[in-house]
Amino acid sequence: MKKSLLWILVLIFVSTIVSFSLAQSNLDVGIVLPTKDEPRWIQDETRFNDALKTAGYSAEILFSQGSSAKEKENVEALITKGAKVLIICPHDGTAAAASADEARAAGIKVISYDRLIRATEAVDYYVTFDSIAVGEAQAQYLVDKATGTGNPLYLYAGAATDNNAFLFFEGAWNVLQPKIADSTFIIKNSSEAVALQGKSTLIRDEMGKIIGQVTTNWDFTVAKNLAEANLTIAPAADKGNVFILAPNDGTSRAIADAFADDNDVKSYVVSGQDAEIPSVQYIIDGKQSMTVLKDVRTLVSDAIAAAVAYLNGKTPEQTNSYNNGKIEVPAKPSVVVTVDQSNVKAALIDSGYYDASEFTGLQ
Repeated sequence: MKKSLLWILVLIFVSTIVSFSLAQSNLDVGIVLPTKDEPRWIQDETRFNDALKTAGYSAEILFSQGSSAKEKENVEALITKGAKVLIICPHDGTAAAASADEARAAGIKVISYDRLIRATEAVDYYVTFDSIAVGEAQAQYLVDKATGTGNPLYLYAGAATDNNAFLFFEGAWNVLQPKIADSTFIIKNSSEAVALQGKSTLIRDEMGKIIGQVTTNWDFTVAKNLAEANLTIAPAADKGNVFILAPNDGTSRAIADAFADDNDVKSYVVSGQDAEIPSVQYIIDGKQSMTVLKDVRTLVSDAIAAAVAYLNGKTPEQTNSYNNGKIEVPAKPSVVVTVDQSNVKAALIDSGYYDASEFTGLQ
């Protein structure tokens, strides 16, 4: 009886170990996204799930909810489950280096998704839109809508912990600086930007000083409070017909609401990006001027193509590279599209990106 019981226990133990090992080996791709609280990342989750299911690969998607500590826990959980490739969109690009290092030590390929993981050699590939082109498109829209000189310009940026915020701002500065130099625009809300307005190219530390003054931290409430604070101290002469560099759609809506509520603001042109459904409706309604469409279908497709290449022992296609402070990370930037009232239907509805039923007032 005792021997039989012992054999049963041994069999249960062995079965458990085998089952655990099989569970570990069955996960092809682990994906870590920054938060469920922004529409953009829910879109990405849906696209990943649909595309991976179609492609026949197993995957698990975890959200870090704006916490680098949670992000690290997620990465470690996916390592434990035997993920062969990790796709990580970091909350904090530098803090995520430790997670990438752990994955590299475990023999896992690391794909940095949309945001660049910095300060580590443990990044194999970067899937991104051309972030500098995004900033250039935002700024070019403001330039194209401006006439005369002395136009008030309000600058806002993303989070200083996000490398993309620097790339977006770099692209915007490339286009705006000549128009600041010739007085088409007058900066109204950043003394650091005013001090540097004579420089056509800014180093990272210089951009950091400006971003430190105008960061929204990608947070709607922070963005609205900052815009309201800027408007509170600005005299009426610094308002009128204003131009606003807003870094993404969520902050754009918040900033637009603040400017719309100020009686001294006669009109505003405000940028955005991500083509979020609420912002597309704002564009249709004339409350947001433009957005930059970064077709998540393309980015997800590029990320999966890179993951599949690694799963098959191959190397993903490279057309560019980005310096993360340690190495040049191979990349293949995806194209972006400027969207406003003039092409919103063609770019977003006719293309199949959204269904017309999501919106009211479409022409």
